[in-house]
Amino acid sequence: MAIAEIVKYDGPPDVFAWKYPSEELGTWTQLIVNESQEAVLFKGGKALDVFPSGRHTLETGNIPVLNKIINLPFGGHSPFTAEVWYVNKRFKLDIKWGTASPIQIQDPKYGVFVPVRSNGMFGIQIEEAKKFLVKLVGTAPGFDERSIIRYFRGLYIAKVKDAIAAYVVRKSISVLEINAYIDELSAHMKSRIEPEMAEYGIRLVSFYVNEISTPEEDQAVRKLKEALAKKAEMNIIGYSYQQERSFDTMRSAVQNDSLGAMPFMGVGMGIGMGVGAGGAMASSMSNLVKEVSISNEEPQIKCPRCHAKVLQGQRFCSSCGFDIQKPLEDENQRNEQKKIAKCSKCGAVIRNTKFCPECGNKINPCPECGSDIPEGAESCPECGYKVPKKCPRCGAVVQEGTKFCPECGESMVKRCTKCGKPIDGNPKFCPDCGEKLR
Repeated sequence: MAIAEIVKYDGPPDVFAWKYPSEELGTWTQLIVNESQEAVLFKGGKALDVFPSGRHTLETGNIPVLNKIINLPFGGHSPFTAEVWYVNKRFKLDIKWGTASPIQIQDPKYGVFVPVRSNGMFGIQIEEAKKFLVKLVGTAPGFDERSIIRYFRGLYIAKVKDAIAAYVVRKSISVLEINAYIDELSAHMKSRIEPEMAEYGIRLVSFYVNEISTPEEDQAVRKLKEALAKKAEMNIIGYSYQQERSFDTMRSAVQNDSLGAMPFMGVGMGIGMGVGAGGAMASSMSNLVKEVSISNEEPQIKCPRCHAKVLQGQRFCSSCGFDIQKPLEDENQRNEQKKIAKCSKCGAVIRNTKFCPECGNKINPCPECGSDIPEGAESCPECGYKVPKKCPRCGAVVQEGTKFCPECGESMVKRCTKCGKPIDGNPKFCPDCGEKLR
C-alpha cells in the first residue's frame, strides 16, 4: 500500500477547491498549506478538521478526532484512508458575468417591450471552507471560476431583471436611459446577491454592472430609436408631427400625375394655414411643388438589378453601381462564376468535398459559396462572407459587432497585451509598441 508522505497543492489560482487524488494517508503524513489556503480533512463523508496555512503532521496528538475513528496499531503509525481538500481563500475580483439571452422588459415611458442585455464582473472570497465544500462542491473532483459562473447564473440573471425593472418603474425612466443609474444598480444588486452566496460560505466582495444594452437588430428597439431621432429632428427644426404629416400628404399629391402644380398650391396654402404656419408655410409648399414637379418631368427607368429609379441616359445605377448599358445576362454570368468553389491553398475547383482532390488540403466550406475559407480568416476570400467569431474563453459563437460574450462576458475586442491598444485585423505586431501578438 502506497502511503502519502507530503500533501500539498500548487495549482492554478483560478481553482477554488481541489481534492488530493490519493486517499491513502499515514499518521506521519506532512500536510503543507500555503498562505491564502485552507485544508479540510474528510473521513467517511464527514469533515473532521480545518487546517490553516502552515505545515501540519497528521498525528493523534494534533488531531484527537483521528484517535476516535481510526484503529491505530503498530505504535500509532498505521496508514488509513481519508480525503484532503484544499480551498483557495484568495480574493478573485475579475469574474465576468453576462446575460446569455435578452431580458424582455416593458418600457414604462413608452409602453413597448424592449429586450435588454447586461454584463459586468464580480469579486468573491471563500470565507467558510467547510460550508463551501459541503453545500456547493459535494463530490466533484474540483471547483473553478467557470463552476461559480454556472452555479450562480440563474441567481444573478433573476436579480438583474428585477433590479432593472424596479428602477425603470420607480424612477419612470426609459430603458434606454438606465445606463445613467449603473452605480446605483451595482450597489443594489450586490446587497441582493450577497446573502444568497453567504449561504454557501462565499463572501461577495464586489459586484459591478458594466453595461446595459439593447440589441440594435430588434424591431421594437429600432422603431423606438427612429421615433426618438425623428422627435429630436422636429424639435431642432421647429415643426410638429401634424405639420410633418401635412408635408407627406402634399408630397404624395404632387407626385400624382392627375394633379397639376398650380391647383395644388392653393390646397397646400390652405393646409398650412390650418395648422398655423401662415405665409411661411405657403412659401415652403410652393418651393416643394416646384422641386417635385421638375423631378417628375425628367424621364426615369428602373435598374435591372436593384429596381431603383435611374435617370434615363445615366450609365451606372447610383444605388448598386450596376452598368445599365450592359445586359443583365452578363452580370448573372459573372455572379455564377464568383460562386465557383475553390481551394484556398492551390486554387483547384472543389465540389462538396472534405479534402481538396489536388493538394489534399482540408476544406473549411463557406456557407454562402462553398469555397474553402483559410484557417484564421475573418471572411471568405471568394464572396466576402463574414466568418462568425468565437469567444476565446468559452467557445460560444458571438454575433458580429458584439463587444462582450453573452455566455461568459469575455471581451471580444482584441487588444495588445503590452499597451492595451485595440487591434484591427490580424497583424503579427502591435502598430503602437511593436509587441508580438499571439
